[in-house]
Amino acid sequence: MLKEVHEHIVTELQQSSKTDTVFIITAVLFNLVVLGVNWGVAAESRTDQPAAGNDWILALLIIATLMINVFVLRALVAGRVTRLTLIKGLVAMYEDNGVAKYYDTPLLDTYAARYKLFMAVIVSLAVISIVVPLLVRILR
Repeated sequence: MLKEVHEHIVTELQQSSKTDTVFIITAVLFNLVVLGVNWGVAAESRTDQPAAGNDWILALLIIATLMINVFVLRALVAGRVTRLTLIKGLVAMYEDNGVAKYYDTPLLDTYAARYKLFMAVIVSLAVISIVVPLLVRILR
């Protein structure tokens, strides 16, 4: 039974990692695409005859950027909590069976730092994808 519990926890960790990867890639790609679109919309509004809806498009994409990035950050926080909980369960299982010395518990700090860095990248890209087009739009 112990083997099945171990396999289940490891499977859950793998699934959590895949889910986090999907969220990170989606956020990065979304932010880069929105940066390009918003920049184009903001730059086009500098012409003599800008399209009437450019400011609306810019505003809607900024709102979407904020919403999607908040969702992704919340998902990553949940993923971090899930990973920590599962790994603590593994460590407890290893301690109960006398093999905990083979698991380096400072890895938990490494995982936490990695999640913070992922979140920092996502927040930085979100800020850039909002601020740069606004500067282009305002400084026309």
